Amino acid sequence: MDPVHNPFNPGAGSPPPELAGRGTVRDKIRLCLARLKIGRPARSLILVGLRGVGKTVLLDRMIKDAEAGGVINVRIEAPEGRSLPAMLAPQLRLALLKLDRIANAKEHTVRGLRALAGFAKKLKLTYNDIEVGFDYDPEAGLADNGDLEGDLTVLLEQVGLAAKAASNVVAIYIDELQYVPEPQLAALISALHRCSQQELPIVVIGAGSPQLRGKMGAAKSYAERLFDFPEIGPLSREDATDAIVKPIEEQGAGIHAEAIALIVDETRGYPYFLQEWGKHAWDVALHSPITSRDVEQASREAVAALDESFFRVRFDRLTPKEKEYLRAMAELGPGPHRSGDIAAALKRPPSSFGPVRKSLIDKGMIWSPSHGDTAFTVPLFDEFMKRIMPDKGVA
Repeated sequence: MDPVHNPFNPGAGSPPPELAGRGTVRDKIRLCLARLKIGRPARSLILVGLRGVGKTVLLDRMIKDAEAGGVINVRIEAPEGRSLPAMLAPQLRLALLKLDRIANAKEHTVRGLRALAGFAKKLKLTYNDIEVGFDYDPEAGLADNGDLEGDLTVLLEQVGLAAKAASNVVAIYIDELQYVPEPQLAALISALHRCSQQELPIVVIGAGSPQLRGKMGAAKSYAERLFDFPEIGPLSREDATDAIVKPIEEQGAGIHAEAIALIVDETRGYPYFLQEWGKHAWDVALHSPITSRDVEQASREAVAALDESFFRVRFDRLTPKEKEYLRAMAELGPGPHRSGDIAAALKRPPSSFGPVRKSLIDKGMIWSPSHGDTAFTVPLFDEFMKRIMPDKGVA
């Protein structure tokens, strides 16, 4: 079949041809923004899930949905090693400049831009990666105390007041939120709490790995009352089928039922893997409809592609001891596993793995679904570890 017309799109954050199975959470965001726009309270939302479930894709689609309703959107990605103030400052400036075009909001937007100038100038002493243009001089005493929690609260209040005056909403979308250091996360939660108390139309819609829920609770104990945490998981069998079949049929081609079932089984319904299998199945097939034999060959190519990219980029960040720990986890199966069982497999006391386990959590490789349990954050990573380290301890 002609690869030029291949509809599938595997890639980090690349939108799939068919965004199946996410209607409920998209509706939840629409309701949240609609309530805020008319002055009703609504919780911020944090999407949590494993790698490959499509959180970034979903976040970007939500932004498009919100833009259609005129919402002022701010989107940032939180990479490791960059401060939250540095990421927020330039984006909040753009949001305020958009609100400044609305006559009723002008007074509040000017004060917001003054607050931003004070915020950035004072906090640059602590967070030297802040770079933002200044449209107005700072106002003494406005978001310029040098304390992140207090200054961010004042800054978001001013943004919220400007949005309220404009009868609009400012939605801040933050991807990879788990990489924000806990003190900065605490400051963000505290600032949102104050905005919520004042019924200001400003909301955070974040996305991150499963440990984020616990991290936010540790940062501020009331986080669970301030946010909803919809879990983004693999697609149901019906939705996974739609994600494969609809793009193929839109190209005037077909696929056998047995081939569909094989793809869904191999991918476990994870959206990223569905795109990878769909792409290779299309490219392997000589003609329509795609058969189970085509999928069997495509599976070998898809696994090889994942091993060289999706899995390998994470594996290469690991130390030898971390690889050894994950290989022991893999031997026990997909998980979750008791930490004691992993230590027993390595024939050492559980306490000796504390630093390794913490490092793997910090790197986003594992998380703890419940006390004493450990699970992979990357689907099918146990199978990859067995392929890359077949002798249980040799990479």
